[in-house]
Amino acid sequence: MANGPDIIKKARWRIIPILLVCYFAAFLDRVNIGFAALTMNADLGFTASAFGFGAGIFFLGYVLCELPSNLMLAKVGARIWIARILITWGILSALTAFVWSPASFYIVRILLGAAEAGFFPGIILFITLWFPRAYRGSTFAMFNVAVPLSSMIGAPVSGLIVDGLDGAAGLHGWQWMFLIEAVPAVIMGFVVFFGLPESPKTAKFLTADERDWLTARLDEDRQEQEATGRFSVKQALLDPRVLLMCLIAVGLVMGTTGIAIWMPQFIKQFGLTNLQTSFVAAIPSAFMAIAMILVARHSDKTGERVWHTAGPFIASAIGFLIAAFTSNPLVAIFGLTIGAAGIGGASPTIWTFPSTLLTGTAAAAGIALINSVGSTGGFFGPTIIGWVRDLTGGFQGSLIFLAVVMAITAGAILVLGANMKGLLRAGAAETDTRVKA
Repeated sequence: MANGPDIIKKARWRIIPILLVCYFAAFLDRVNIGFAALTMNADLGFTASAFGFGAGIFFLGYVLCELPSNLMLAKVGARIWIARILITWGILSALTAFVWSPASFYIVRILLGAAEAGFFPGIILFITLWFPRAYRGSTFAMFNVAVPLSSMIGAPVSGLIVDGLDGAAGLHGWQWMFLIEAVPAVIMGFVVFFGLPESPKTAKFLTADERDWLTARLDEDRQEQEATGRFSVKQALLDPRVLLMCLIAVGLVMGTTGIAIWMPQFIKQFGLTNLQTSFVAAIPSAFMAIAMILVARHSDKTGERVWHTAGPFIASAIGFLIAAFTSNPLVAIFGLTIGAAGIGGASPTIWTFPSTLLTGTAAAAGIALINSVGSTGGFFGPTIIGWVRDLTGGFQGSLIFLAVVMAITAGAILVLGANMKGLLRAGAAETDTRVKA
């Protein structure tokens, strides 16, 4: 007889490492601009506002191309389309090494966003097609841990490249960083094409009994969700709960990209060298990764989603306020670490809400909408931080802004939880029985 937890574990070890490395490459290419800025801004004469706008405009291309990209993914399959996404964004990330003005910087960043469009919602949907909802919180965390890892590992590596290769072959260190760090995305494009199974039904690494068990559990999930109300695509896109999830996603992305892109400059103001800054910047990311895993596992174990999502955002707001109102560098790093860890703890469980409410095509459309709208936070977050930095001459106002965004996001989650009480209760009851099945 098939053992459920063993099958899930087997599927995770086959699927998630590939997805994690892909997302690592994606986020590294998205946020390494923050480390480049330590020297690039001076080399190219960029103001904080120009840099923040260029960093954020990535998401304009991302949002505009999200829906077409998702439609192509559905048409040609996840394996082929995700491989295409990886290879094209790797090439465009490398081209960032050759920008020479704000305008050229903006153009490359828009194109990079367009190339990456569809990747994240496609992966979220892919996970829902592989893993029953009782296991999704910790599964999302295993995948999403690539976000802090991209900074935790990428920060010191980027610092070493920026300082160590400066002047090699006539290029600046930040140019070498873009060229070298684009390589993993291209490599993973080929790994996905040749190594990512499309679905449990066709997975050769599972036995026939294991495929049957996993397919049956996924079918049961779908039937249970649709018994409470089947959504059409139009209904999903207009449902107030989905629109509230869009607002929550905006807050999440504003926080995630805001700290990822600006963290090096937050820390550099304490008088550290570029290399010291890169190693210190890895500390908040490490705690962000730990929080992701611990909170998601506890959420799956208890079946509780609302406070496991809102609570970390509240902690994040407090952390940013601590960093904003202290002049002590150690206390500031502590506050930034709490802020980053809070965002990390909340981020995986956020995606259990749409996958609990929606199924089938409605889930694909709803998740795409949530991610598309949420991605606008990637434009507004870095842009507003840069604007406030230029306006005030310091980062205190920017950190207060992030704290307010985190608090509003926590409030929106509490409202959403109250409106999804029945579905979330059913999910918690399912956890009591199915995780042990």
